Amino acid sequence: MTDERFDGRVAVVTGAGRGLGRAYALMFAAGGARVVVNDVGGSLTGEGADAGPAQAVADEITAAGGTAVASTASVTTAEGGAAIIDTAREHFGGIDILVHNAGNVRRGSLREMSYDDFDAVVDVHLRGAFHVVRPAFPLMCDNGYGRIVLTSSIGGLYGNHDVVNYAVAKAGVIGLSNVAALEGAAHGVTSNVIVPAAVTRMAEGIDTSAYPPMGPELVAPAVGWLAHETCSVTGEIFIALAGRIARALIAETPGVYQPSWTIGEVGGRIGEIRDFGAPVVFPVVPSGHNDHIGYSFAMAARETLHG
Repeated sequence: MTDERFDGRVAVVTGAGRGLGRAYALMFAAGGARVVVNDVGGSLTGEGADAGPAQAVADEITAAGGTAVASTASVTTAEGGAAIIDTAREHFGGIDILVHNAGNVRRGSLREMSYDDFDAVVDVHLRGAFHVVRPAFPLMCDNGYGRIVLTSSIGGLYGNHDVVNYAVAKAGVIGLSNVAALEGAAHGVTSNVIVPAAVTRMAEGIDTSAYPPMGPELVAPAVGWLAHETCSVTGEIFIALAGRIARALIAETPGVYQPSWTIGEVGGRIGEIRDFGAPVVFPVVPSGHNDHIGYSFAMAARETLHG
């Protein structure tokens, strides 16, 4: 699994006490990185704490000849996020790689989801991402190098039943990564999103008996490349599911221009409006935001000129 080296790099992995995070931490350590193994050790719903999982992975790395330190600070607060990054600074002198993988699950339909359950999941997945990116990002920019990998999900891309909290958080992570990619581009800092699927405790309650092999080892290499110095992309989203690695992206139809519209005209031309025969993609970096606006402005100017 580790065919590229991370010698001299410092990696922070949240949610690294089990499952995917553990696989990432072991991969980085096997490649020569010094690793902060962060995990609060809570239950699947995010309750409780146990220093055991993080320490066990750190001990496993050390026993194999690697270098690691355990962190049990929680990503759910700004103070916890800062403490995680401070652990990297205090023990290893800085941070080069940040993988936010910590997660929890609280299920409930949209009509029944409690506010407490909504906040508890958003706090870990989305606010947790910000709580570690915010202190790590300036250090990376000042050092002229950094690799950020944030975790979204299929639910964040397409939604799913009974996990509105999870879907909202995982969609928000994409926006955070895009801003980090834009603002980090001039400083040697990349930021990308992984959409992983693996049979870990996060799949608890799901019948996986008919699934193909879906171990964490099928996801880790994609994360490894996104975290490696040879990573040549930023502001992108990658799928890793059952041995398939793919890129996901936001695309638009070319659209239709009129100088003015009525409701009926929108409905009358909806087929043209939705026609994906020639999709338009605006890469996040260097200027997807402005390119998107410029595309519409150019269409208006062109049609006005010809009109």
